[in-house]
Amino acid sequence: MGDSIDNFVSGLNSWYSTSIAVKAIDALRKNHFDAGFFDSREEAINIIMDFVKPGMTVAFGGSQTLKQLGLDLLIAEAGAIILDHNKEGLSQEEKIEIMRKQQVCDLFLCSSNAITTQGEIYNIDGNGNRLSALIFGPKKTIIVAGVNKLCLNESTAWDRVRNLAAPINMKRLNRQTPCTEKGVCMDCRDDARGCNIFLALKRKPSLSDISVFIINESLGF
Repeated sequence: MGDSIDNFVSGLNSWYSTSIAVKAIDALRKNHFDAGFFDSREEAINIIMDFVKPGMTVAFGGSQTLKQLGLDLLIAEAGAIILDHNKEGLSQEEKIEIMRKQQVCDLFLCSSNAITTQGEIYNIDGNGNRLSALIFGPKKTIIVAGVNKLCLNESTAWDRVRNLAAPINMKRLNRQTPCTEKGVCMDCRDDARGCNIFLALKRKPSLSDISVFIINESLGF
């Protein structure tokens, strides 16, 4: 009995997430983004790896989603050069220099804090290096997100960004900010805050080549 109920609920959740994902994909395409929906992470990984060539430069936008997919290891094995500003042992100056190089890499991979069924992409950042690369610079950008990132509209997207993604990320980074105490955004003036830049992509930036891949599972936060 328990298993049948679990399967029934799981089926309904899958139906719902697929329904809103299909709506988001259609809207993203109308907003001039290349977009695709994948039932499994393996399908998405195979498509992403088709873009990776030996010797090319690849940068990551600090995404837990991409870490879950293990793309960093796969890309390194494919012979690409990974620009990793979080590599151990780097000085602050070296980190910043790598961040600058990431802006003009061959392939930039990141996730998003929220994607709406209107085909709009919402993100928040502290330094802005991830978001600046997302707007313009890399030859190719791929945004990868689980269905948990999907929101119905701009209002629910910003609510997700500020009161779910941002506090959890600050907790991950061990930042002693008000949101890590309260669990929600306090719009603080703390020097350690990680929400200094808010970015909404309403349409694809005209000179950027961006694909948005949505995977039918919960990934990242």
